[in-house]
Amino acid sequence: MKHILVRSGKSPFHVASPTEFLQQDLIGTNTGNLLFSDSAHKMLSLPDTEVTSNGIRTDPSARRAAEINEQYDVFVVPLANAFRPGFHASLDRLSTLIEQLTIPVVVFGVGAQAPDDYDTEWLGPMEASVKRFAAAVLERSASIGVRGELTARYLNDLGFQDVDIIGCPSMFLYGATFPDIRAADLTADSRIAVNLSPDAIPVGDISGIARHAWERYPHLTYYAQHTDDAELLLWGDTTPESGVEDPFPRHLSHPLLRENKVRMPLDPATWIEELRGYDFAYGTRIHGNVAALLAGTPSVVLTHDSRTLELCRYFDIPHRQLAGLPAETDPRALYEDADFSAMLKGHGERFDRIVAFLDRNGLQNTYTHGDGGAAFDARMAELELPASMPVWDGSDDGQMRYRLSRLREQITAAGQRTREQARKQAQENKALRAQLSTAEKRADETERKLDTLARELAATRKALTTVERRVTGIDKRLLVRLGPALRRRTRKLSSGAKN
Repeated sequence: MKHILVRSGKSPFHVASPTEFLQQDLIGTNTGNLLFSDSAHKMLSLPDTEVTSNGIRTDPSARRAAEINEQYDVFVVPLANAFRPGFHASLDRLSTLIEQLTIPVVVFGVGAQAPDDYDTEWLGPMEASVKRFAAAVLERSASIGVRGELTARYLNDLGFQDVDIIGCPSMFLYGATFPDIRAADLTADSRIAVNLSPDAIPVGDISGIARHAWERYPHLTYYAQHTDDAELLLWGDTTPESGVEDPFPRHLSHPLLRENKVRMPLDPATWIEELRGYDFAYGTRIHGNVAALLAGTPSVVLTHDSRTLELCRYFDIPHRQLAGLPAETDPRALYEDADFSAMLKGHGERFDRIVAFLDRNGLQNTYTHGDGGAAFDARMAELELPASMPVWDGSDDGQMRYRLSRLREQITAAGQRTREQARKQAQENKALRAQLSTAEKRADETERKLDTLARELAATRKALTTVERRVTGIDKRLLVRLGPALRRRTRKLSSGAKN
């Protein structure tokens, strides 16, 4: 039996509640992470192979490294845009762990994040960390699997040539086959799924584009993906009462949330299943659109950076660059301009490429060496996975105990923090009072010394005056005694000079 450890938020077979997803951050802040990790898990699932999730957080301790070396045969690391400043510390922790491993380490689909002009200059401060990571991985594998052209060039420029472009594992959830993309005739009655990224706001008017579609397509739903979105849907906020507004749907005061037209997918399987019921999907989230494509739903990506653009280029996913796209852009126009033929035609060749990468790194896959994922799919079909989260309406939805418990924990934790801060403040005040007392004593001592010095100075001045008077008297007496002799000597010298 081969034992494979996979870096992922959770096993595909672990059924978690919405509150567990949030409390333990099983999605790694973004549901898209589960989509590609689940696909990797399925790809590596063979009858003689056991695949285990390591969790999304990295424990770089020597103890954990020793456990991995002892219990597993290979460590597989599916990644997304890991070469970015926001992931710098996490990348270093991952490198620390990998450097202690003696088993093979295989990296799936890592990417560099840059603007859509592919300028990687802003990654300069983390260059040493990227080199460290790549070196550690390549000491334990034949090559690194990257998302696309930009990341390959970036690593090549850093001196690493064993780089394979394999895209993202999420696109290979069904192996060498890809679902046919359904044709659609978009009308006002069509169901539209939109996905949005807050970090796309500086690039284009994504809020305006979403608003334009919402106003014209009553059956539009916003599929959010971030942990912050899930927190908002579960807890709500007071913006309807306070009047706070934002054009981006991140407050309950936004029309999409007021009308309960926001969903937060928690599991890839139910996410894909839900998107089968839509006529078209589009937006800035790459995995939000990949999920739709895997459901056979036509989808168009609005690219706003390299992480979305290089995947679209590699997989021939229909896309439009967000920069310069007018707010009046209609989903119907995006659909009519989309051509899915290259994506479907090239899928088999791209699958062969990722299989070659796996073979090169000593990994078999279920599609060419197993049952094609049949056992995996059958096991998944038996699970009751959670549906996407809706907007909480305040009623008892089964999560009230969690909300009350968490509020109590937060209040308790806040009280503990307050008491700890008060204790620390009291200690600081005590130390400051001791310092003040010491300083006051020193000041008193210094004042006494100054008084003594002042008296000594006055006495010295008085003695000096007496000495000066004595010296002056001595000078006068000397002149009286020496004056006649000096005058005689002077006359004698003058007389000699004349002669």
